[in-house]
Amino acid sequence: MITGRMLRDAFISGANNISNQRQAVDALNVFPVPDGDTGTNMSMSASAAKRELKRVPDDATVSRVADVCASALLRGARGNSGVILSLLFRGFSRGLKNETEADAEHIVRALEKGVESAYKAVMKPTEGTILTVARVAAMRAREELHADTTTEEIWDIILDAGREALAETPELLPVLKKAGVVDAGGQGLIVVFEGMAEVFHGRPGVEPGEEKPADSDSIHPDRNAAGEYVGEITHTYCTEFLVKKTENSIDPQDLREFLESIGDCVVVVDDDDIIKCHVHTDHPGQALEKAGTNGAQLTSLKIENMREQYEAQKASIVEPESDAGFKYAAVDPSREYGFVAVAAGEGVQKLFEDLGVDNIVSGGQTMNPSTDDILSAVHATPAKTVFVLPNNKNIIMAAEQATKLADRRVVVLQTRTIPQGLSAMLAFDPDADATANQLAMQKAFERVGTGQVTFAARDSDFDGHKIKEGELLALENGRLAFTEKDLTRAVVRLAKALTHRDSSFVTLLYGEEIEDGLAESVREAVADKLPDDVEVALIKGGQPVYYFIISVE
Repeated sequence: MITGRMLRDAFISGANNISNQRQAVDALNVFPVPDGDTGTNMSMSASAAKRELKRVPDDATVSRVADVCASALLRGARGNSGVILSLLFRGFSRGLKNETEADAEHIVRALEKGVESAYKAVMKPTEGTILTVARVAAMRAREELHADTTTEEIWDIILDAGREALAETPELLPVLKKAGVVDAGGQGLIVVFEGMAEVFHGRPGVEPGEEKPADSDSIHPDRNAAGEYVGEITHTYCTEFLVKKTENSIDPQDLREFLESIGDCVVVVDDDDIIKCHVHTDHPGQALEKAGTNGAQLTSLKIENMREQYEAQKASIVEPESDAGFKYAAVDPSREYGFVAVAAGEGVQKLFEDLGVDNIVSGGQTMNPSTDDILSAVHATPAKTVFVLPNNKNIIMAAEQATKLADRRVVVLQTRTIPQGLSAMLAFDPDADATANQLAMQKAFERVGTGQVTFAARDSDFDGHKIKEGELLALENGRLAFTEKDLTRAVVRLAKALTHRDSSFVTLLYGEEIEDGLAESVREAVADKLPDDVEVALIKGGQPVYYFIISVE
């Protein structure tokens, strides 16, 4: 049988294992564009769960451990691989619900529910990916499960089946076979499962490696071991608790507003059967009394004196919780619409602000923001309906998960590029209803042609192109169009390919590594090669990774 303590330690071991091996998983990515990559996204997502699990006591049930892991993974999920990982482990919380310990049947059921959730969340599931690895592992476990199968044996069956499915991924996805690699997401899942196996077999579990993962843990080095800022402490008590939801329990929004009135650093997550709460306050008793309105039951209470912690742990540093820097704002009944966009680069962010975006989540290709980052930005936008513009295909799933946790209506527009996001904002009509705006904005961004010029982070043989590290890559609407060695030629050629008979405007956003003089000379070269009736504009975007982003309308 697996106890809550074992399951907690297994999850932590799995998180450590993917963090230790993230670079090896990153290296499996076929597309040579320099981005966050699968291993990094899965590592950062798992680390979010690890931080929460470290607070779970030894005597917790498997149901409680799985709930904490699932909730933290969902909020910390980054990139498509991180979201799918969170959905798979969401199954554990559902499959182990109300269980004190878990046997082999519970584990199989939990994995099956996770696979079901992951497949439902992906609009067009692709076989030969992490989904296939998880599905095959669950199917094999069900087939080989017997009344006397132990938890150690069933996990070995899951691992063996997953490894076999992973080895077959190149046969299902030709691009993997051509590159001679297995699926990166599937490999990442196996790495997590291998870390968990260490604990299930009675071994100590995987410890963090000497080489620190390249994740958000280094963003706030000034936090103490309690995971709080060591700067000025406004309120004394860090207060955390769960409210068991009933028909008469307090409305999460009302509770949030009350906690805001007596403290700061408020987090209220309405999650299935519980409301998870966190607040820094001088009046923890008032917080608990309000949460217990109408006889609601409170559990997992924790009240800690942060001033004492600071003095006692001043010299210690642990992994901090991410802080997106957004302050919660209640919905203003008089305000119909608000906007959240994901963008990187001072110039690009300024463009979105000028178009009316309320809150911008810093991120993009090199740093996929988490679900919680996006959720925080949504909750800082005081509107009845909040439109979210991910502006990157690997951020869309994380944004869509935020809609399930938000306390207001959220509409995710599936913008995959910065130009698409800008075009969507230009199409917004404040006098139209939400549905009409959603359709109009979608039609607008689908008409925009996007070009991106970056460099190859590694040697690759991709989509018929033999690519050398450092070569310029020209992407036409997300697909690799050609490689080049000269930047000006690459931008001119790509702009011409995107421009058609009805095109009127071409906008060049130049990145943080491009000097103003060079950018202007590129603009002139593009203008010389396009029809006279096409206007070519140049904007200093300051974006990372992409030397130029081209918008054609």
